[in-house]
Amino acid sequence: MLQAIGLTSAPRRGLPAAVDDLTFEARPGDVTALLGAPGSGRTTALRLMLELEPGRGVTYFRGRPLHRIAHPPREVGVLLGDVPGHPARTVRGQLRMLCAAAGVPASRADDMLEAVGLDDLQDQRLGTLSTGMERRLGLASALLGDPHTLLLDEPAAGLSPRERSWLFGLVRAHAAEGGTVLYTTGDPKEAARTADHVVTVHQGRLVADQDVADFARTRLRPRVVVRTPHAARLAAVVNREARAAHRPVEVVGEGGNRLYVYGGDCAEIGETAFRHGILIHQLAHETGDAGPVPATGPRPPGAPDAAPAPDAAPAAPVPAAADGPAPGRRPPVPAAIAESPALPAAPRPLRSPLRPLRYELRRLLGVPATPLVAAAALAASAVLAVLLARTGRTPLPATLAGWPGLLPLPPAALGAGLLGAFSFGDEYRYPVLSAGRGTVPRRLGLLLAKLVVTAGTALLLALVVVVVDLEALRLVYGGDLIPVPENWPSLCANWAGLSVGCAWAGLLAAGVFRAAAAGVAAVLAVPVLVTPLVQKALAGPSARSIAGLPGRLRELAWTQWPYEVDRWLMGVLRVVVQPVGAALALSLTALICAYLLTALRRSARW
Repeated sequence: MLQAIGLTSAPRRGLPAAVDDLTFEARPGDVTALLGAPGSGRTTALRLMLELEPGRGVTYFRGRPLHRIAHPPREVGVLLGDVPGHPARTVRGQLRMLCAAAGVPASRADDMLEAVGLDDLQDQRLGTLSTGMERRLGLASALLGDPHTLLLDEPAAGLSPRERSWLFGLVRAHAAEGGTVLYTTGDPKEAARTADHVVTVHQGRLVADQDVADFARTRLRPRVVVRTPHAARLAAVVNREARAAHRPVEVVGEGGNRLYVYGGDCAEIGETAFRHGILIHQLAHETGDAGPVPATGPRPPGAPDAAPAPDAAPAAPVPAAADGPAPGRRPPVPAAIAESPALPAAPRPLRSPLRPLRYELRRLLGVPATPLVAAAALAASAVLAVLLARTGRTPLPATLAGWPGLLPLPPAALGAGLLGAFSFGDEYRYPVLSAGRGTVPRRLGLLLAKLVVTAGTALLLALVVVVVDLEALRLVYGGDLIPVPENWPSLCANWAGLSVGCAWAGLLAAGVFRAAAAGVAAVLAVPVLVTPLVQKALAGPSARSIAGLPGRLRELAWTQWPYEVDRWLMGVLRVVVQPVGAALALSLTALICAYLLTALRRSARW
């Protein structure tokens, strides 16, 4: 059971709250519709339930708030707005990445693709999917963890009648197995056709909490729609004859040539128009919306239903709509759903610290940007290395790195920084994990996984660049062996630190400023802005020296480390005091502090 108690959004200054003290419940085994006009607070209410929106109140999912649930994907499946995901990612790759985040085996993705009818489109890119296919993928994503509760925001928006029938059939099958379903809609007729219970909100407040039969009786009523070029004349004639016959008929004009007649039928309206020589272009029965049920304030679940609207028709069978069963009746499950086996149950989520690491690896390798950036860095570095070796005036380390003096950073470091910036930039442009509690930067495990993966990617790219540049030099200028410098450990440490530092600078800056462009700017700012300042600071006179620091540290330590460690420690210190190394250390420190401050501020708001 889902219980929403006192949901209230934090209003903007000078504006009323989008959701104001909203309290209702959705029962297991039922499909509950949260009905309201655009701007009534339906989506905000869902976000408050998922703790994605600042505000007050609490939502219990089978007796527990979301932040007390160990594995939210196992309890709550969510579809908010468009299906999140990078448009270049494949359907199967998207689901496998979400499987890693939810802690379920990757084979679950194939099961869900078959369940929603996307198994033939598993290699198609997300950016090429139609609206109907996106909704199927969204349902597959929501059902990955085999959740008990489904929260769907406008799931049928933009779908054809056939797609709507399929979607609500799948939702009905989930509820029939004991699950709880809550979806938002702005169409009263759709709510009456597809839901068992309807919760109506207006301006963020609860105005009705009804079973679907009561809702259809009090909110919907039959009417005759008439389209004629003489609408005003026909309205006057119908009203005059209704008063003469003492019949309760109401005529409402809309759009200049359209009339809605409540209390009459097509035969009476057609005979009246014929007797008076009025041309009719359209004459049909339909189910009309009588407007939201008035209420004086929010009511707790179980309170009596609000009084019927003043213009509501007496209880009577409501005619069926053209694209679904009669409002107020439980729709049958489509044959395609009824004949197919039940949705496969997901195994219990895996409790492993490698879950965010698996997710990040699938995120990195699931889009073409990663190999394109790496290939561009390799090609640019090889070309620059060949050109630098031709002049013979560039030192060997700079030649192997493909780093001419005109460039602020070598191509490998720029590529590593770009991949780091994409790591968080893609999360904000295509927020795959937004349905989980909170935004991505507040997930410490995921941040650590991103740091590890970007560092590994940067080191691999740096190593491959050196190997490719070396082979390019041998291919162009002959097979003579290139001598290994004596200070190769220090050079390797410098090269690795530069690559990893650029990758982390791009990663953290994109996480702080929520944009990949900010990450790239932070990477370029290190050699362009920060390094000159550090050089000026280091150029001043100094009466102190770090010589002998390892020995002093050994005296303070409880245990004695080998003397070989002294050489490595001094090498690391030499790397740090280099202008680029010091600039990277300073930039990373500032970005980490900014990242922690912004994360703590967002946490405090919740």
